[in-house]
Amino acid sequence: MIRTILSRSAPLVKLTTRGRFLGTPSFSRGFSTSHPPKEHLTVSQRIEQKRKQSKEGGGEKRVEQQHAKGKLTARERLDLLLDNGSFREYDAFVEHRCVDFGMEKQVIPGDGVITGHGYINGRLVFVYSQDFTVFGGSLSETHAQKICKIMDKAMQVQAPVIGLNDSGGARIQEGVASLAGYAEIFQRNVMASGVIPQLSLIMGPCAGGAVYSPAITDFIFMVKDTSYMFVTGPDVVKSVTHEEVTQEQLGGAKTHTSVSGVASKAFENDIDALQQVRNFFDFLPLNNTTEVPQLECTDPIDRKATALDFLIPEDPNKPYDMHEVISKVVDHGEFFEIQPDYAKNIIVGFCRMNGQTVGIVANQPRELAGCLDINASIKAARWVRFCDAFNVPILTFVDVPGFLPGTSQEHGGVITHGAKLLYAYAEATVPKIAVITRKAYGGAYDVMSSKHLRGDVNYSWPTGQLAVMGSKGAVEIIFRGRDDIKQQELNYNEKFANPLPAARRGFVDDIILPRDTRQRICEDLEVLKTKDISNPWKKHGNIPL
Repeated sequence: MIRTILSRSAPLVKLTTRGRFLGTPSFSRGFSTSHPPKEHLTVSQRIEQKRKQSKEGGGEKRVEQQHAKGKLTARERLDLLLDNGSFREYDAFVEHRCVDFGMEKQVIPGDGVITGHGYINGRLVFVYSQDFTVFGGSLSETHAQKICKIMDKAMQVQAPVIGLNDSGGARIQEGVASLAGYAEIFQRNVMASGVIPQLSLIMGPCAGGAVYSPAITDFIFMVKDTSYMFVTGPDVVKSVTHEEVTQEQLGGAKTHTSVSGVASKAFENDIDALQQVRNFFDFLPLNNTTEVPQLECTDPIDRKATALDFLIPEDPNKPYDMHEVISKVVDHGEFFEIQPDYAKNIIVGFCRMNGQTVGIVANQPRELAGCLDINASIKAARWVRFCDAFNVPILTFVDVPGFLPGTSQEHGGVITHGAKLLYAYAEATVPKIAVITRKAYGGAYDVMSSKHLRGDVNYSWPTGQLAVMGSKGAVEIIFRGRDDIKQQELNYNEKFANPLPAARRGFVDDIILPRDTRQRICEDLEVLKTKDISNPWKKHGNIPL
């Protein structure tokens, strides 16, 4: 006779009348199984049993909880991210070694992270996906070792790494061993920086020390309403500063894409995020020694964008949308913008010109008149340095009246932060093309990929104005106290409010019609493919951080 009893430590245990186990109870949180005793299984059966446990993760109940939050499981995410059938998993049988606090009774193969390699649109990528259904995705010593292994392999074969983060943080039961695991990952992030592209998708919580690995990577993407990043959570903030704040307010996708600038972009849900990252991946070179991707282009390079001839307003103080310039110049009008909701006075992102990946930097006259400020300088500097590290040509559209004045900017260190962008452009050795659409005033003119910072090709539209400052301010300084200020302003405009003075000195290579911008850029990029320039040897520069 068989009788069944329920136990708090095991969901379902069957005993014979003599008390012998017919099933093996699981002590894993939310995980259950029922298999014959191990001594009755063949090696092949035991292997398959462990593989099945690894694939089941935290069990059906926890998977349902994950879905109820609007989140996919770790394996479902990899299925969507990678080409069908291309994923090859590593270390599915790895288990933690912790025996404290009853952890020896809570063992699930894989230990909360799925690692391996696969392909995105036929191109190799190494991946890890944290499984929140297993110990809340917390990082143990072995969890970290799995991540480190695929990062090492990625460096060996020079392929990008994408991490899908969904973790409660360090596994407290393992103490300093889990902290050591984080540091091992951080070290590999740093060694891989500038060698292979590193992408982080935050698809759940990411707290404490866990935030610093994504922070070192090249791009951080988040999912709206379900992903959070913070060093200290709301409870700690309340106890220390007495501030009442929610997870979303403290470190949600909206906060990090529009306020802190930590994240590169946010997507509506897991499915949208994974599809967008697949599209984004197509722009990236595999490493710092390969050429940028070149796709077949059906958009003619000599396509005339006649609408650009009428885009710039006659009133130099009237704004226009620089996105219109970008969309009419790039292939098929397609532009993948990075940080679109942060420092909106400058635009950065990927496009293609005649099928070739190109990085764009552009002032945005609709926001702060296109002035550079602290946030815009940091945003653009990091973008320029990424493009330079991975051999991506940089196309700059310039309409900048200067650096934003004010005590908040000066006290916030605009001098240091503005110098970051100057440093980034000056250091860059990739092809650099700049088009001045209207204003190029003061030090900001120098900073924005000017000829003086080794710009390869510098153009101006007929509406370009290259000067120390605008005519009104200049005349008030030069002719202070005179009665003919208005006339002098007209004289100043005639002399400086046009690109001819700069063209006479060779500071712009040509004055072109806006409609011809696309063709000229495509032709120049083709010429610059064999550009060969290097910087003096140094251990590293001392960029003003």
